Amino acid sequence: MTNKIVAIQGNHPSKLNPFTDTTIFLAHEIQKKNYKIFYYDPKDLSIINFKVIAKGFFIKFDYTKKKFFEIIRRQKLELIKCKFLLIRQDPPFNLEYICSTLILDKIKQKIKIINDPTAIRNISEKLYSMKYQRFMPDTIFSQNIDEIKKFFKKYKKVIIKPINSYSGNDIYLLNKFNLKFFQKFIKKHNHIMCQKYLPKIELGDKRIFLINGKVCGAISRIPKKGSFLSNLSKGAKPVKIKLTNKEMKISKLISQDLKKEKIFFAGIDFIDEQLNGDINVTSPTGLKTLYDLSKINLASTFWKELKA
Repeated sequence: MTNKIVAIQGNHPSKLNPFTDTTIFLAHEIQKKNYKIFYYDPKDLSIINFKVIAKGFFIKFDYTKKKFFEIIRRQKLELIKCKFLLIRQDPPFNLEYICSTLILDKIKQKIKIINDPTAIRNISEKLYSMKYQRFMPDTIFSQNIDEIKKFFKKYKKVIIKPINSYSGNDIYLLNKFNLKFFQKFIKKHNHIMCQKYLPKIELGDKRIFLINGKVCGAISRIPKKGSFLSNLSKGAKPVKIKLTNKEMKISKLISQDLKKEKIFFAGIDFIDEQLNGDINVTSPTGLKTLYDLSKINLASTFWKELKA
């Protein structure tokens, strides 16, 4: 019988904020079912003697204590001894991230991995949204200076994002085309995403949580005064929200598509009833915030859907 162990591939717990972090929230919930948590960093993942091994530690999370985690013991563990494995490290989706998914591909028939490592590799968090451009503000993906310049000429006020970044990093709102800026930005990021600015972002976006092909909940995130970034890590304020019929219809379509792609857990974002193009599949966040706002426990839903 498979051991009651959940492995988590993630950033070190000391770097996490227990008040908002989804990884801790998921781990804390499954502890209630007497599962043990084995935690490791992607750099400590190896293939040795044909086995996928991780050097990490067993850990226990406790929200009631100032130090919210306790490392029980450190050890190496063959990962197929676990029942579930959560891929939860932050992007950027770089070569290290890709290598870790390739290694985990080797064992995904013997352990349930969320999200599926092949699916994470296949679904670029920005580029996958090309499939849904009819629901988005006008958007281009390019590193061609002439195409980007034409886009600016058409829309004047434009949001630009790297394809593989995260958490609101390196996102700019520009109202004019600056050749030197773009040459430097493209040299650093290669293909970038350029999108027509939606001024109603000042009223907040909506983060929708998709679990196992189902639309399970949503929060709104209102940027701090003077900002256009709705990321909680950038100072945005979370509030309770309901989805419109239009948002629900689009969310159901995407959730079913992602389930077919073997994505179990995802987060998508809307601004002014338009999809903003971020299909979050690497390490979706927001479940703890939803719980604090509404007492809706999607960590419990998550594990029930996995039949943990």
